[in-house]
Amino acid sequence: MATFLYKLGRTAFRRRRLVALLWVALLALAGVGAATAPAATSSSFSIPGTEAQRAFDLLEERFPGAGADGATARVVFKAPDGGRMTDAAPKAVVEETVAALKSGSDQIVSVTDPYTAQAVSRDGSTAYVSVAYKVNAMELTDETREALKQAGLAAQGKGLTVELGGDALQTMPETGTGEIVGVVIAGIVLVITFGSLVAAGLPLLTAIIGVGIGVSTITALASVLDLGSTTSTLAMMIGLAVGIDYALFIVSRYRSELADGRDKEEAAGRATGTAGSAVVFAGLTVVIALVGLAVVNIPMLTKMGFAAAGTVVIAVLIALTLIPALLGFAGDKVVGRKQRKGGADAEKAAKPNGGTRWARFVIRRPLFVLLAGVIGLGAVAIPAASLEMGLPDDGVKPVSATERRAYDLLSDGFGPGFNGPLLVVVDGDRATADRTVTTIKGLDGIAAVTPATPNKAGDAAMITVIPKDRPSSGATETLVHDIRDATGDEVLVTGATAMNIDFSQKMNDALVPYLALVVGLAFLLLTVVFRSILVPLKAALGFLLSVVAALGAVVAVFQWGWLGSLFGVEQTGPIMSMMPIFMVGVVFGLAMDYEVFLVTRMREAYVHGERPGEAIVTGFRHSARVVTAAAVIMIAVFSGFIGMTDQMIKMIGFGLAVAVLFDAFVVRMAIVPAVLALLGHKAWWLPKWLDRALPNVDVEGEALAAHDTDGGTDGPRRTDLVKA
Repeated sequence: MATFLYKLGRTAFRRRRLVALLWVALLALAGVGAATAPAATSSSFSIPGTEAQRAFDLLEERFPGAGADGATARVVFKAPDGGRMTDAAPKAVVEETVAALKSGSDQIVSVTDPYTAQAVSRDGSTAYVSVAYKVNAMELTDETREALKQAGLAAQGKGLTVELGGDALQTMPETGTGEIVGVVIAGIVLVITFGSLVAAGLPLLTAIIGVGIGVSTITALASVLDLGSTTSTLAMMIGLAVGIDYALFIVSRYRSELADGRDKEEAAGRATGTAGSAVVFAGLTVVIALVGLAVVNIPMLTKMGFAAAGTVVIAVLIALTLIPALLGFAGDKVVGRKQRKGGADAEKAAKPNGGTRWARFVIRRPLFVLLAGVIGLGAVAIPAASLEMGLPDDGVKPVSATERRAYDLLSDGFGPGFNGPLLVVVDGDRATADRTVTTIKGLDGIAAVTPATPNKAGDAAMITVIPKDRPSSGATETLVHDIRDATGDEVLVTGATAMNIDFSQKMNDALVPYLALVVGLAFLLLTVVFRSILVPLKAALGFLLSVVAALGAVVAVFQWGWLGSLFGVEQTGPIMSMMPIFMVGVVFGLAMDYEVFLVTRMREAYVHGERPGEAIVTGFRHSARVVTAAAVIMIAVFSGFIGMTDQMIKMIGFGLAVAVLFDAFVVRMAIVPAVLALLGHKAWWLPKWLDRALPNVDVEGEALAAHDTDGGTDGPRRTDLVKA
């Protein structure tokens, strides 16, 4: 592989105008396709194989046009102190609001009158209007949402406290600001790392081009492949991350080859043949992690995974072709001014850098470093044993949000369970429905049960059940299971709360198979790369340790409330159910990036004759700085999301930032070299029969080293550049 990529890099360098033109043409073509394609719709969220989904399907069949899985909203009214919502003036305002809502959008299925639907609290202080829509929250038009908000504002100005709740207010979070901040921070880190604006700009430019092509292609194909408007979210985040990382490593290796005295074309070929090989295998591990999301069997996640994997493939191709081409345009400007001057800097370059000094410290005290790293991460991981998964409700939103205030008003006026009613669907006649109502009333944890509402054919009915506790509580989850256990197969429980419970269970059930698939395939891949059994095993175990520690930190902050005020956590609650799998997929890809880039340089030095300890130091001397830069960039990008008001986005940002911090700086930078130092030559042991069976992909560029001996391809050497 190294030889092929070496030739590819040299060809791209020589034909740089053609290569650059082709990528610009692809970007333009994808952009035109995205601009002219039909607008992406938001596919309805479905969870195949769950009871909640079967209930929704039954509702669509037996109650056509009822918008069973459509968005809902609640307009909550509270009378002034000493007043009641049944007084004439407040009642008139509510009736005006109901009329305004009914005429405000053609996406509305129904609007309930609180005075006929028994939606007024016992003390008369609070009332609410329920609004049901034909489509899900992501398919609501801006006009529909605006009509809802205006109806609330009109009532607010007439002496009542009015707040809005429900999933109709949900919108995709605006991440543009976070991405811009991330790119700016990345640029600063790259400038510090390389000491050259040109070298720093190349990874940013190519990453943006790759993300542009990937996201534009997803947008262009969204209507044809039913991708939905949320599919590109993960692709954009992962594409930007790996795009910067891959370009960063190739540019860094190019500068190193120049410093060794090679001419520009030869250096580009060498950088692509060596660092490019690591990029290919690092990219494959990320693709495996993202495509593996199909194991969960949730269509939305599967599409997001495949779309993000496609963007990673584009990032790899750009790193192998466009980066060498742009290096040809950059000339000597790819190294800093000080490095171009040479002279006194040569003496400075010969001094051990930070990576060298750290590696020497680790190999002197490997057991101490190993124990400190494992015990430290193990202590942080302890809270993960108390992990409670679910989907946070409006009760965890900041008190400044109208959804949170509506949630609190409903809880105070009616009880917390009114924020998450359960919908029970009976597949049977009226007598069956009545028996079901009687059975449910006998269960614990029930606040109210409405009479059964049959369909026109009389062969199905709907029952609304109000739990006593809040939607995300363990008591409500227990109630859902109790209803399912106490009733027959013809009774199905659904609604947003039940759907969340089923979603959490499905994610929990898929975690172990997903881990086994991703870690297993990556283990095989890394065995081929490193030609070792213990190195891939150590990589996988270290990754699991960092992820569990990160989950422990998430539980401590968001579930237990430790340091919650520091991170803006106003209300603790369950950890988002997709968090473990999401962290495994994203962090695994980035962790294996760092593993491949760091350890392949050690392997390269070992294969070329250095002793194990010397190889560790060599790997750190060449790779530690760029791995550190890549990790700092990712931590900064993910940390930018912690400041957002949405609890789920805040949790994702915190979890990913902490996971990258632990994996890059504790596992890869401390535990990995400590283990390799303790193992010595045994780290690179591979059974002879397996060595013969595995393909030789030559990631270390051993074939290229042979060219030096033969004098076949090594171009003229430069003596005016030193190592940066």
